[in-house]
Amino acid sequence: MYIGIPNPNILVPLEKMTIQPVGGKAFQVLYNPESYRQSRSVHYAQSQGIATNAPISQFAGGGLEVLQFRLFFDSMSAGSEVGGDLLDKAKFLGNSLLPSLAKQIDVRTYTQKVYGLMEIVPSKHAPPLLKLKWASLQFTGHLVSCQQTFVRFSEQGVPLRAWLDCVFQEFIAPAKVNLPRPTESPDTTKYRTVYQGDSLWALSAREYGQPEEWRAIADANGLANPRVLRSGDRLVLPALKKE
Repeated sequence: MYIGIPNPNILVPLEKMTIQPVGGKAFQVLYNPESYRQSRSVHYAQSQGIATNAPISQFAGGGLEVLQFRLFFDSMSAGSEVGGDLLDKAKFLGNSLLPSLAKQIDVRTYTQKVYGLMEIVPSKHAPPLLKLKWASLQFTGHLVSCQQTFVRFSEQGVPLRAWLDCVFQEFIAPAKVNLPRPTESPDTTKYRTVYQGDSLWALSAREYGQPEEWRAIADANGLANPRVLRSGDRLVLPALKKE
């Protein structure tokens, strides 16, 4: 029998990660992840120029942040240290004292709380938007990938231990996505290469900050049909006259 200073996590339990489906009930994970990874990427479009050794690269846009971590679930030996309400803690504590043959908690009851976050909410026709909170980590997004691995079973074949590898993707409300600001002064003539998906409206918005100035680009390049742009063409973006 151990006699000495008790584990401080018993006296002051660790803060557990909370997952809050927007419009649904929040829940705590059983055990906090050992680590998590945040990543973001930006995209550059490439077009092969004429008589060049390398393609022309142009910034196309930023990507969403991705959050990844692994969650541990255990109903074999877990006790009152798990996350959840008092009923969950009492249930796990009582279960931990039972012999192996008498273990009663199917760990899928708890893994499903996370795994099920990819299921469509009928009223919204999409999976729920989630808010993850864990101390300084505050993340809003969707669960886009989740892999369950069950690693221990009871004598009756009931899963008792599992790992979940989760990938979340950031969500940004459309109202917070602004048109790109011009990176150069609109009173300076510039040249741009056309890439697939480009339009005069988008070029004008990106370069001048004013989508309605597309007519100035069409006139400067003699475009009879401004709706037809060919990838690889080089356009002149004329300087705008100051009023």
